[in-house]
Amino acid sequence: MEVVIASSSDDAGIGCWDLRTGAEQLRYKTCASPPHGLVSVGGRFLASSQLRELSASSGSVLYWSWSKPQPEVKSFPAEAIKPLAANSLGTYIVGGGSSGNIYLWEVATGMLLKKWKAHLRGVTCLVFSEDDSLLISGSEDGCIRVWSLFRIFDDVQSQWTSHLYEHSITEHSLPVTDIVTGYGGCNAILLSASKDRTCKVWSLSEGRLLRNIVFPSEIDVIALDPGEHVFYAGSRDGNIYIVALHAESKPSKVFGMHIIGLLSDHSKPVTCLAYSKEGNSLLSGSEDGMIKVWDLKTQNIIRMFRHAKGPVNNILIVRPQSSPNLSKRHGSLLPPPLEKYANSTDKEIDNKAVIALQATINSTPEPFYCSSQLLNDQIKELQQQGSAAAEIDVGRLKLDCKRSMQMLQQWKKMYDNLHEFCVNELLDGDQV
Repeated sequence: MEVVIASSSDDAGIGCWDLRTGAEQLRYKTCASPPHGLVSVGGRFLASSQLRELSASSGSVLYWSWSKPQPEVKSFPAEAIKPLAANSLGTYIVGGGSSGNIYLWEVATGMLLKKWKAHLRGVTCLVFSEDDSLLISGSEDGCIRVWSLFRIFDDVQSQWTSHLYEHSITEHSLPVTDIVTGYGGCNAILLSASKDRTCKVWSLSEGRLLRNIVFPSEIDVIALDPGEHVFYAGSRDGNIYIVALHAESKPSKVFGMHIIGLLSDHSKPVTCLAYSKEGNSLLSGSEDGMIKVWDLKTQNIIRMFRHAKGPVNNILIVRPQSSPNLSKRHGSLLPPPLEKYANSTDKEIDNKAVIALQATINSTPEPFYCSSQLLNDQIKELQQQGSAAAEIDVGRLKLDCKRSMQMLQQWKKMYDNLHEFCVNELLDGDQV
């Protein structure tokens, strides 16, 4: 079952509806999330950053399970967090700070694994590449940066380089409002939107500009068609513009280059978009408090949801995962709060670190975690077993080496005898 999750910047909670039937499932309480501040963590639970005031210097991150309307876990990071992102497996949560810092936490432990200065001004949006190897960030300074997670965690390489990012894109003249990546991992396309009334298409692997589209109004949000033929741009004028990605189009008197149509029904700015692959439909949220479901074949509205109050600024389409057996064993599906500061020593990190064990193909994935102490014990046991096996292998190698040396001596002796015979034959021939 696909459900629609929507939040607001006002303290209006989080709405949840069945996408197919339109029935309301549950209303989660106490949520005032900024744009891009709502995320589904591996389909297991919801996480949202909280900002009671836009100028607030501190904030929080809340967790909700699917079955309870109240937030069950509260975290208080070192600074106000606006955008949140989680990788596809839900093992990491990344948050963008108002200072330009990016924070990367491990979900299982809440441990702050990495913090780095990413931008000169506040981070506005974060997104992982399809294969989770790259993190892309946008900022109020108009800059987009591409980060390799392998490079971020490579402390040795970071000491020898002047910067950690793979690409730094500075073509936008005003704050970046949204970022979307296509399919293909590192070779995908990257779409960006900005308050400068443009959307730009980039090569993610090269950081090269492929296409620039100018709009009649500011663009707050974009959504990419799975076939990557078109993308949709939600505008401050209440329209959703349809843009061709690959086909060449002539300049239009009504729109502009590459803009091939629009969806228009919202009375206020369109602030969020989400694409449903099952029904080939597009969901749009607006400051008018409405969420509308568009049939993209007919371009008609087939369903509408109304948020409790206030503008809608985040929409997710999620397939919730439930694990009743796990809740019976452990009481709660939710991991601990996110740490405010990074641990000071590697020893502390090693003692607290945990990992998520991968489920088998035939089993249901569950967020069950195993401590690193148990893993270290298993490693030591394997090392001891390996030591015994290594001793046997070393003895066998020594015996093989001894045999090889004996054979080498035999071949050397045969060579010396043959060489002496040939020399004698030559000398006897000269005498004759």
